[in-house]
Amino acid sequence: MNDILSIKLELLREGPAHNQLLSPLTPYLALCGDDGPVTVHIPFEHRQLVTRLQRLRYAVDGAAIVDAQREAELREIGEIIGGILAKVPALLAELSNAHCQDNRLVHLRLSLSAFELGMLPFEAAIAPDGFPGSGSPLFLQTRIPIAITREIRRGRPLPLTWDRSPRILFAFASPNGLPPVPAQAHLEALRRALDPWVKIKDSALERVQAIKPMLTVLPDASLDKIRDACLADEYTHVHILAHGDKYGRADDAHFGIALCSDSAPGQRDVIDGDRLSAALLARGYDGTARHRPSVVTLATCDSGNANSVVTPGGSIAHQLHAAGIPWVVASQFPLWYRASIVTTEMLYAGFLSGADPRWVMHTVRQHLRSDAPNTHDWASLVAYTTVPWDFEAQVESFREKQFRRQLETLFDRFDHLVNVFDTASVSEGGRSRAQVADEMHRLCAQIRTALAKWRDETVSAGQRAERLGMSAASEKRIALGYQLVGDDDNRRRAYEQCGSFYRAAIREEPTNHWVQTQFLSIIATPELAPSTEAVEALQRTYRAWWVAARQTVHWKKQRAAGVDYAWTLATLAELELLGAVYGGEQFSAETAKDNIVRHCAAMVELDLPNTFPIASTQRQFTRYVRFWDRPQWKGLAEAALRALSG
Repeated sequence: MNDILSIKLELLREGPAHNQLLSPLTPYLALCGDDGPVTVHIPFEHRQLVTRLQRLRYAVDGAAIVDAQREAELREIGEIIGGILAKVPALLAELSNAHCQDNRLVHLRLSLSAFELGMLPFEAAIAPDGFPGSGSPLFLQTRIPIAITREIRRGRPLPLTWDRSPRILFAFASPNGLPPVPAQAHLEALRRALDPWVKIKDSALERVQAIKPMLTVLPDASLDKIRDACLADEYTHVHILAHGDKYGRADDAHFGIALCSDSAPGQRDVIDGDRLSAALLARGYDGTARHRPSVVTLATCDSGNANSVVTPGGSIAHQLHAAGIPWVVASQFPLWYRASIVTTEMLYAGFLSGADPRWVMHTVRQHLRSDAPNTHDWASLVAYTTVPWDFEAQVESFREKQFRRQLETLFDRFDHLVNVFDTASVSEGGRSRAQVADEMHRLCAQIRTALAKWRDETVSAGQRAERLGMSAASEKRIALGYQLVGDDDNRRRAYEQCGSFYRAAIREEPTNHWVQTQFLSIIATPELAPSTEAVEALQRTYRAWWVAARQTVHWKKQRAAGVDYAWTLATLAELELLGAVYGGEQFSAETAKDNIVRHCAAMVELDLPNTFPIASTQRQFTRYVRFWDRPQWKGLAEAALRALSG
């Protein structure tokens, strides 16, 4: 993945966050990079800015704003904001440094606590002279990709666990008196974004059941319904689709979300950010709370619009972020239906794939500019975010897990087709065996294409070895499937590719005991070493590799703990079995069996967080009995399975 350069620009002033009007006389302190602070002034009178922002709402008091006037207003405001950014020399210096590195995203973190600054549409900034893309929108220009996010100044970092299994809550509401919201279009957009991880089924009912663990739909959403849903399940993402509406607080108008009323069904209840955050972060009577959502997306007009600075609060997005929601995506202005659908699908497709969300925000803004050309939804998009020190590591870990889950989805279907191959006319709704085989071939092509793209990424030697090893393991599963259906040509090809990938992984990381063992295993199978002469040749050629692999695992076992310790035991047990091929004259079947039983029993006795290492080891030893039957190791594999079943 490409590196991301993070630049933080902080704008400060004296006094409380609220009850301060914009004025050219008010000095703000700008902090950026290693340079000292500089003083900047915002060249807007508060009343003047409010009037200008009204013209960006497409209509005022029911009268449509002429497109030419709206576009001119957006341009002029953007130029003024660009001029404000130009007054911070450190920002220009940081961007100049980034320009020297190709295809590197710049993440501009805008830290704003003063509510009046939150009213400024920084996302519409026009690049001033000296900045990349001078004269064009700063966050649309292509010379240096720049993603802008907002955040609130905090005394301590906001906790964020990005690396969690995704579960989405989709809540929508359209109370009486308001136009219907495009709920079906948003649901379909979320469904398309989730599609790579939904098990492939033949009936609509089965597909619905497969998606339920990942997506909960909450129609006619009210505050109590959202609270109950968040108490019942742990959601990583919450998507809210509703109309924006005004509410009064101390004779001061703010924008809220029009949900359904709990006390009067069908009527509207305009919710502010404080009430919504209390529902999203709800605790039970015993004080227990689910993990907070990592992301809340608001497909709601004006959800990022503060409108007033007189009383505390700020915009809904600001309030949610201040309450502890790490990532909040909202709209500063009215949001068009088409733009809301495009934004929803692209955001969730990117988030769920494991892409860095900063790249996702940048890409969505670009698409809004091209897909909604007669609007300024690209400038309306605003994100309040938290980026902890280990965020890149969390994103990469999540991305790898999502890739593995995607492969498992494809393999789940592949295994299903293998199982029904002989009874295709019954189990597959009348499809022939040839049609089932065609789908198997398509799935294999998808798996191989995805793995090839993954291997081509620039990563460390250790990561590349892991990806090559995973490619080999995938070819092994494909080979076993084709072996079951009697497709000898595809079976042989898969076994050969499996061995090649394991060998390449060893070259990348010679001390990786897992790929060492799997390479020795696969080349010793009857598929690749069918004759006695071939087995004897393996013993002569690779005995030293086997000895080295055993020693490597013993060393790693001394420093391992927990799950890693379990994997070393599994590897040692398998290497003892492979001694039947590579051990030579010193090999003793009885000694090997005792060692295998000891290692497997030790695995069972470990207090592991899950049983996957044991299940995986059982699956591997089952292959030696069922698919790779050799008299030299059959008894050893059966002893291992008996010990693991204990």
